[in-house]
Amino acid sequence: MENSFSVLFYPKRSDVDKHGKAPIYVRIVVGGKRSESSIQRKILRDKWNSTAGKAFGNNTEMRELNRYMDGVRSNIYKIHSRLTEKGIKFTAKDIKDIYSGKVAKSKMLLEIFQDHNDQMESLVGKEFSAGTLQRYSACKKHLEAYIAFDYNQMDMALKEIDHKFITGLEYFLKTKKSCTHNTALKYIVNFKKIIRIAYANGWIEVDPFLHWKARWNNKEREFLTQAEIDAIVGKKFLPVRLEQVKDIFLFCCYTGLAYTDVEKLSDDDIVLGMDGKPWIKTRRRKTNTKSSIPLLPPAQAILEKYANHPQVLLKQKLLPVLSNQKSNAYLKEIADICGIHKNLTTHLARHTFATTITLSNGVPIESVSKMLGHTSIKTTQHYAKVLDRKIGVDMENLMVRYARKSKSN
Repeated sequence: MENSFSVLFYPKRSDVDKHGKAPIYVRIVVGGKRSESSIQRKILRDKWNSTAGKAFGNNTEMRELNRYMDGVRSNIYKIHSRLTEKGIKFTAKDIKDIYSGKVAKSKMLLEIFQDHNDQMESLVGKEFSAGTLQRYSACKKHLEAYIAFDYNQMDMALKEIDHKFITGLEYFLKTKKSCTHNTALKYIVNFKKIIRIAYANGWIEVDPFLHWKARWNNKEREFLTQAEIDAIVGKKFLPVRLEQVKDIFLFCCYTGLAYTDVEKLSDDDIVLGMDGKPWIKTRRRKTNTKSSIPLLPPAQAILEKYANHPQVLLKQKLLPVLSNQKSNAYLKEIADICGIHKNLTTHLARHTFATTITLSNGVPIESVSKMLGHTSIKTTQHYAKVLDRKIGVDMENLMVRYARKSKSN
């Protein structure tokens, strides 16, 4: 019954005009529910074949009327097929409204999401990074899975997206896709961008995100202490791969650059600053914002160490950077060898620059923000909060030592 569909014609006998003609209506039935509309044609009551659902007679007028009704039926069936193929829910009224031109063709969520991703792909390396495209592609796949699982559809009309859809997506990501709270929110924020595009283009009248707000869980950002940095610096690794990854990790610690930004560094990114000393001036791949970083002596020494490396000479880059995946795997080996009980990753180096290298040494937060290429100083303030917590723990330990000392006296 749910999938039943039929189209039939009938004269509305209660609305006969002075010439004895009744208007012909088409009745569309979907899932047992009907919707009716005039086809703007009339017929004498005795010329209608109720059994066949068409006009009697073989004259020109009746043949043309029957052909016209066949065309109406064919168009309605095409609309039904199109909606069915898209896997979206619809009613008899939806079909009638589309046929009568009362509503434009509904924009579909996954269709416009794919259009967005296609445009983004053409701008990778210009306005977007490959990683950003990857996140949006993953978001679209999660949406496809959610729509199929919760709505039993292949796509979703934009007009059907509401607050319930958004909260349902968050629950789906956490339960069915095992996403952490913040990861789930990141995907929803990506999805929010697509909806804002639809709203700006007038494809939807109401923004379903109007009453939705991301509430992030504060995550402790790990970083290396000066003692841990010194432990890595002082260790020499015989496997060339480990020594290479160690040096590039330390270069990130001394510059605050993300690993992908170090990978693309070339001679053009090193310039003399107003102080007459070398600076790194480059644009971040992630945000396209400019980073201006004085080149500290340890970082400069690493550049000099690899100046004649075959990979550097071949690719005309400043450092022989391995893939992020391999680097992170080797960093775990380095952490074990150095006795560091932290999850050593390429990105942890950026946190280390913000905290141990700069803020801990009195560099103003505004300067740190500019060097990191942050679009908002609020992002940099997270590192300051981490540092405040560290100072609080250190002072608490100091107070305990003083308390013990006073008791002993």
